[in-house]
Amino acid sequence: MQATSRTPAAARRDSRRTVLRRTAVTAAAAGALTLAGALPAGAINSYNAEPAPERTEVGALVVQWDNDADPSTPDRVRWVCSGTMIDRDTFLTAAHCTTGWPEGTRFHVSLEEDVQGALDAAAAAHPGDADAVAAAVAVEGEAHSHPGYPGTSADSKDIAVVELPADEPAGRWTFTPATLPAAGQLGDAGPQALNAADWVVAGYGTQEGQTGAHGHPGGGVRLKAPLTFNALNKTWVRLSMIEANGNGGACYGDSGGPNFVLLGGERLLAGTTITGDVPCYATNVAYRLDTPVARAFLAPFTDLP
Repeated sequence: MQATSRTPAAARRDSRRTVLRRTAVTAAAAGALTLAGALPAGAINSYNAEPAPERTEVGALVVQWDNDADPSTPDRVRWVCSGTMIDRDTFLTAAHCTTGWPEGTRFHVSLEEDVQGALDAAAAAHPGDADAVAAAVAVEGEAHSHPGYPGTSADSKDIAVVELPADEPAGRWTFTPATLPAAGQLGDAGPQALNAADWVVAGYGTQEGQTGAHGHPGGGVRLKAPLTFNALNKTWVRLSMIEANGNGGACYGDSGGPNFVLLGGERLLAGTTITGDVPCYATNVAYRLDTPVARAFLAPFTDLP
């Protein structure tokens, strides 16, 4: 899980390194419809990570765009980030995944467990046909980023949704939407309860650095990994990914993906992966979903607890 994609066009233009860390789209996934260089099956991080077939609500953000202004060449189609279905037609992800793209960029959501494999197969079946490749793997929707993004270091407002055609995702995949926390629920629980709770991060990201900060192989397959609580800030929940403590964690391409916590016997979507340390070894930093700002953004798109 510790890595997912490499930076999309929008994030590349963002000077803040914290944004760049989790958005990067893997170079192996680069290219046009050929999607040459299939990614290895492993992702998230390579330690303490497992396949997550049961996390059917976790999906990948698939982006289709023209990067050369030449209509005679095919669009590019790639998965770039992770995210979560929070109702039957709303996919939650990060704003740094949905902003800064060229005009005409189209956003899609896939709940395939192996989205990279599905893209490779679709590219082989529909060479040069970006529309067919995207449609074979994902459902197209409309992206809505927080209007205040990129905000400040105290509150980046790094949150976005992709609204999908009603019932179309459920017509293609079987999933149970994630449960959002109630207003202030993480703060009300307090550090002691959060420290005792089970935490799991999920996504399609790449592995932690094998040959330094830029060696991030893998990606494109839904995985999960355990975490432990570190700290709760006004808009962030910080989670430990340290291997020696039995943890795994998120990395490039896991941006926008879920960080679940088990509180009172209920699995809650506590936050979305945004950033962390460059080599993806120590800390995952997630945007809290129980805050007034996050809830105000989500309210027009989904029913809140």
